[in-house]
Amino acid sequence: MKYCYLILCLFTIISCNNNKKRLPYYDTADFTPKWEMSNEKTFHQIRPFKLINQENQPFTERDIEGKICVADFFFTTCPGICLKMTNSMSEIQKEFFNDDEILLLSHSVTPEKDSVPVLKQYAKEKKVDFKRWKLLTGNKNEIYDLGRKYYFVEEDEGVKKGNDVFLHTENFILIDKQRHIRGIYNGLDPNSMQNLISDIKILKAE
Repeated sequence: MKYCYLILCLFTIISCNNNKKRLPYYDTADFTPKWEMSNEKTFHQIRPFKLINQENQPFTERDIEGKICVADFFFTTCPGICLKMTNSMSEIQKEFFNDDEILLLSHSVTPEKDSVPVLKQYAKEKKVDFKRWKLLTGNKNEIYDLGRKYYFVEEDEGVKKGNDVFLHTENFILIDKQRHIRGIYNGLDPNSMQNLISDIKILKAE
């Protein structure tokens, strides 16, 4: 994670120093930066999906059209890193509270336990604003497939894992308005979160 994060920062700094203020694109689990898409129609993007939010409403890729999204994967009963991740998401929510371009997505990796009522109560306790931040549950296979094959959230560099292997990571993924991956960040690191906020603003200016 640290190596990938340093590479990401280096390329972002180089880009900014060239007055381009651009973020790279990513299409592989090793997060090798790409500055141009070879073919926009076939370049990697988050696939269509069907989930349910904390208000028991269907939530699909259509709901993130035209949005810059920050995604993570958590579970409400997590005794460790998830609370810190939720606190980090709360800071992002605070920063962009009135910005309708920004949407935060937290996917439960224990959907069999994180039912809609459970997510709704968690949202209430953590002061999650429904307009800005969606807590998502649904089919476990759907969530794990999205996390590993499309968000590359575990940085496994091609190592395949079945859905019986628990998905647990502190990574936050930045997605642009076309559902392309534009950054990965450590949700436990305040400096990484400040870089995420800065990168969101860069995307807004594209």
